[in-house]
Amino acid sequence: MFLRAAIFLSIFSSPLFGNSSNDFSFEKSWRNEVNILRIGLLGGENEADRIKNYECWRVYLENNLKIPVKFFPASDYAGVIHGLLGGFLDYASIGASGYAAIFIENPDIVEPILTVKENDGSKGYKAAMYVKKSSKIFSLEDMKNKSIAWSDPNSTSGFLVPSYEFVKKGISINDYFSYTGFAGGHEQAVIAVLNNQYDAGVTWVSGIGEVDEGYTRGVLKNMSNKGLLNLNDIRVIWLSDIIINGPHVIQKSLPVDFKKKITNLNLELYKKNLSCYNQITNGNSLGFVKVDENDYQNIIKMRKEIKSQRRAR
Repeated sequence: MFLRAAIFLSIFSSPLFGNSSNDFSFEKSWRNEVNILRIGLLGGENEADRIKNYECWRVYLENNLKIPVKFFPASDYAGVIHGLLGGFLDYASIGASGYAAIFIENPDIVEPILTVKENDGSKGYKAAMYVKKSSKIFSLEDMKNKSIAWSDPNSTSGFLVPSYEFVKKGISINDYFSYTGFAGGHEQAVIAVLNNQYDAGVTWVSGIGEVDEGYTRGVLKNMSNKGLLNLNDIRVIWLSDIIINGPHVIQKSLPVDFKKKITNLNLELYKKNLSCYNQITNGNSLGFVKVDENDYQNIIKMRKEIKSQRRAR
């Protein structure tokens, strides 16, 4: 299990802000209970890249919280979901579908606290279907009897929303496509399409900005920035309706003061370290904004419907 690790726990007693007794009491109230922050990192890219991309955030949180911050990269979405459900993780940035899975299993485990505000002021992004530019596929209609790579069964853009919207259009997934499969992550799906293993894949993009630049943020832009993808090699042929950005979630059982502290620290990250903020959010946007479980009720409903359809088959 990816969570197996020997962790040295330490407690720091110095206050973070000011020298007043009130400041100290505020800090002490959660320090008696929280000795370490365990953050789950979603799959989708190799572990070394994930650790490197998020290191600036780890340092930022550790310097301000004055407690150890430990990352736990998972090989897939399920690893982070199970880590949160099992209480092995305290915090994670997770897709909306992943949060819905946890909520359906047990609504009392975690709560969403933050998500990303896009450049147009929205809190949403889109699922994008892409193909190789050299193919003769230009639309969803052209995908009949063609193959598609889903990213992950717990991915919102890489499976849940596209499959849900296709069914709503009257498309039978099993009959319309020649075959489908899970690539094991967003980057893996893109590479599978480029290697002719599938005709198309689906991933997430902001849906804002120029498509030939990978939009303002998303997997395509991130892969291009890392030199893993030449954007001239692919063509986006379909975009979903807007999807609310996935939340940062935290264990409900943690002290209220601590949850407020980490929420405020992340809200301030955009102004305090913009490059780090852009790095951990895969592109350009306007910072974090607060959310709660009410913002994700439509995704929860969607996941329940897809689950019911699978059982019906």
